[in-house]
Amino acid sequence: MSLLEVRQLSVRFPVRRGLFGGVRAWLRAVDRVDLEIQTGETVGLVGESGCGKSTLGRAILRLIEPADGQIIWKDTDITTLSGRELRQWRRQAQIIFQDPINSLDPRQTVGDAIGEALDVHKLAPNRRERQDRIAALMESVGLDPSRASDYPHEFSGGQRQRIGIARALAVQPDLIVCDEPVSALDVSIQAQIVNLLLDLQRTRGIAYLFIAHDLALVEHISRRVLVMYLGRVVESADATELLHHPLHPYTQALISAVPVLDPDSRRKRIILGGEVPSPINPPPGCAFHPRCPWAEPKCKSIAPALREVKQGHKAACHLITADNSTPGNPTATNT
Repeated sequence: MSLLEVRQLSVRFPVRRGLFGGVRAWLRAVDRVDLEIQTGETVGLVGESGCGKSTLGRAILRLIEPADGQIIWKDTDITTLSGRELRQWRRQAQIIFQDPINSLDPRQTVGDAIGEALDVHKLAPNRRERQDRIAALMESVGLDPSRASDYPHEFSGGQRQRIGIARALAVQPDLIVCDEPVSALDVSIQAQIVNLLLDLQRTRGIAYLFIAHDLALVEHISRRVLVMYLGRVVESADATELLHHPLHPYTQALISAVPVLDPDSRRKRIILGGEVPSPINPPPGCAFHPRCPWAEPKCKSIAPALREVKQGHKAACHLITADNSTPGNPTATNT
């Protein structure tokens, strides 16, 4: 049984006429997404800004209400939970936000920020137990417990992200949504935070939904990767398979932009023209066809289904041939 299974999840936001006007249109931020995460697994989620990655992560935690679909946690559909039941479930799933400074209350000490979840869920029976648990959480993420009375502005960016991780760990969750947790940090600090997350996963068995732009980083930390474009998943596969044998032209373009150290590398850069279409009025057929270098007439009228091309590798593209190659990856095979 999966830890988490998302079925045909959609999130829409109303676009209104003026401040108090009626609904003029609906913005499709997430459009019929399927996702599955096993216990202790890391699933990567990549795509350009505005593709719906963060919205999907927050919808899974019910921080944003989905319009359609199901979110199955073990054997419970959490889209039906409310009030006390939903609050109890949230002990099992937490989030680490992208911006470590804006995710912390500047008027609250670090100890109180970490201990807030203990108070909400009544996990510390007395003040001494609360202090001991806060100290243990700070130590587990590499922070000095003696600084529990300090305020967020007294810490560096990397330290503030460690505070965010400690806060997420306070309720001993089974799943943490990592919403671009290192994108605002220096490269050297990024490596430290990623290694910390990997160590915590090994010792605590936590599952991660890791949202990021950096495909090389996602390959390093994830077992499986999903690629999103305009609110939909266009490709999913094992991390190594996806990075070395991408099938969807959009995935190929993303990978071609990843810097390589080899100056003699023959990787061809794929430059995408135009802008990402509006999610309020997406193009007919394949949403990527206005920017695809190899789009065919049927791409403009028929939306491709996300289908399993080979074992564990799914893609939504009309251009995939019988030998599992595409114009941007002509050497792909069934292996």
